[in-house]
Amino acid sequence: MTTIHPEQAAAVPGRSEPQIIKAWALRLVRGREADQRWVRPALLALLAATGFLYIYSLGESGWANTFYAAAVQAGSESWKAWFFGSSDAANFITVDKPPASLWVMGLSARMFGMNSWSMLVPQALEGVAAVGLLYLTVRRRFSPAAGLVAGAVMALTPVAALMFRFNNPDALLVLLMVAAAYAVLRAQETASTKWLVWAGVFLGFGFLAKQLQAFLVLPAFALTYLLFAPTGWWRRIWQLLAAGAAVVVSAGWWILTVELWPASSRPYIGGSQNNSILELTLGYNGLGRLNGDETGSVGGGGARTAGYMPSGMEMPTMRGGGWGETGWDRLFDPSNGGQISWLMPAALALLLAGLWVTRRRKMSDGQRAAFVLWGGWLIGTALVFSFMKGIFHEYYSVALAPAVGALVGMGGVLLWEKRKSWKAALVLAATVAGSAYWAYVLLDRTPDWNPWLRWVVVVSGVLAAAAILATTRFSARLVAGTAAGLTLTAILAGPAAYAVETMNTPHTGAIPGAGPASGRGPGGLKLFGPGPYGSPQGMQMLPPGQVPDGQGQNGGAPGGPGGNRGGGPAPGQNGGSPVPGGAPGGPGGAVTFGPDGTRGMPNNEAGGLLDGSKPGKELTALLKKDASDYTWVAAGVGSNVAAGYQLATGKPVMAIGGFNGSDPAPSLEQFKKYVADGKIHYFVGEGRGGGPVRMGPDGNGTYSFAVTGTGGPGSNGGSDVSSQISAWVQANFTAQTVDGVTVYDLTQPNSGGAAAS
Repeated sequence: MTTIHPEQAAAVPGRSEPQIIKAWALRLVRGREADQRWVRPALLALLAATGFLYIYSLGESGWANTFYAAAVQAGSESWKAWFFGSSDAANFITVDKPPASLWVMGLSARMFGMNSWSMLVPQALEGVAAVGLLYLTVRRRFSPAAGLVAGAVMALTPVAALMFRFNNPDALLVLLMVAAAYAVLRAQETASTKWLVWAGVFLGFGFLAKQLQAFLVLPAFALTYLLFAPTGWWRRIWQLLAAGAAVVVSAGWWILTVELWPASSRPYIGGSQNNSILELTLGYNGLGRLNGDETGSVGGGGARTAGYMPSGMEMPTMRGGGWGETGWDRLFDPSNGGQISWLMPAALALLLAGLWVTRRRKMSDGQRAAFVLWGGWLIGTALVFSFMKGIFHEYYSVALAPAVGALVGMGGVLLWEKRKSWKAALVLAATVAGSAYWAYVLLDRTPDWNPWLRWVVVVSGVLAAAAILATTRFSARLVAGTAAGLTLTAILAGPAAYAVETMNTPHTGAIPGAGPASGRGPGGLKLFGPGPYGSPQGMQMLPPGQVPDGQGQNGGAPGGPGGNRGGGPAPGQNGGSPVPGGAPGGPGGAVTFGPDGTRGMPNNEAGGLLDGSKPGKELTALLKKDASDYTWVAAGVGSNVAAGYQLATGKPVMAIGGFNGSDPAPSLEQFKKYVADGKIHYFVGEGRGGGPVRMGPDGNGTYSFAVTGTGGPGSNGGSDVSSQISAWVQANFTAQTVDGVTVYDLTQPNSGGAAAS
């Protein structure tokens, strides 16, 4: 009897379309003929579990990062806003990143309507696709088991479980980088120019997701192909040049379009000081991330609090400025360790083991090339993250998750297959035991959260190590199965528990964090935590323009109480409450820190510090009234303020100064003209002030921070135009308080000034 494979079905005469479909469906469920029967069901189970982890209860996070949510909403209404990545449909200013990730979410919002699910599900599906593609990449050189372990490790990495449930650009970036890795390794097999060019295309579009971060893997990719491609040196070089050209073309078409587009008919490039996408690429999102010289940022190298702290609590200037200490241990510290580092030591150990096992193979060996590629990805990216002096947030480390997963899957299974050798068994056992110990350390940083789990991990690690060593003497399946089960428990129980906790916790704001609350400082801005800098009574961060005793202070944008305490309500709900003792002069809301230095919000993340405003029903109705008569229903300082009001009203709101309120857009004269032309209805007196951080007792046993000046808290230079506009509005228009927020009707100048003066 002749066996007809599904891929041959279409060529067999007389086969009906239903038969062809049935054959392909069978192939989908059964997998390859050469695979064991458990392989395809295991893969489908992995993808289904990943989808559940990333999609379950997504709506609880509301708008997630309102900065990007507003841009998605704008793109769902205006194709021009969609193309440029504008923060508002009226195309005043863009977000501070290229728009590739917004393109995906914006199209989804156009098709299914603007809501949490239409925005976040594409991000989750990108995560599932990344896990599946990592599986394919690893199994191609190793085995289905190695691919499954790699995919599971990546899927359960806490920061991956966070970012594939969030609307930041990192989700698409990671997917495109994994796709590029797959293409490079396919190219290495046969010296294929086509696949190498595809790798360049994927990285080019990765640039359009998050600019130069996509290129952190370029050295590893180029080195892998240069060393291991089975062809001559000159051919390798020109092929790499062709791939480089593909990177330039796939990223450069959009850059060139933006640069050539008349500035007067496109939105201002957010995050730049000169309305230039090249400046944004090379400065704020480029070299500035490395050396900390980020004009207009909210901190970075050199951020200081000394001189503004209560007596006895002064903090010295840190090696990494306001974004934490730099150094080799940065990714393992209390802020970052629980996000990504669970299996990083194991990945490094297995990288060395893999290179040793393959050391005598020919240079074109695919497994050896894979270890170099993924090892170069991990080490190169980790070094940059560890020593960069500019803005660094914990969630950036999601870019390491595919490399960690690949190395653990490849190296672990390679040693497992050689476990009859006592050397291989000893290295594998030591790696598992060491991983269990490190998981215990990470879990011990949250001692009140599932305290039993750390002991489960430790016991599993010890027993797994013993069982692995036992397999050198005993061949029984029971011994091998026990060793495998205990090993997976020891290495995955900790990160899996963190990932599930992340799934069950809403996340909002600009600086989210994975896992349970810990003693880490808020987000990447490591100002608080247990130890010498923690107040025994707790701390409270007050908004710009409001000093500890509740009195207004110059330099802050006018405003009133009513801020967010993190983990905010669903879209459209009114969050926040007045701050006792507060007075007009600063935007609403204080963030209270507990006695142990942790925040009173989910995961102790700093997301709420940069979350969007949540206007009440009365204020929302006021802004919607006669909205069609204006280009912008309101203007506010900073993108997060504007984003909150825009999402609540569904109408464009001008973000003065962009994300940090420190971009020179619009100028005071431009703003006056907008007002004179009747294009802006209201000015919302809730915004990001800036300047030094001041801290002092408020008389209630707590400590409060007041931020004064212009340009965002601890801003690193930048324009003070937002402060000029705020002062002009205060001088020429009458304030009214609605839902605890101070607003100004820009169509009604007061008797002491003129709208265009």
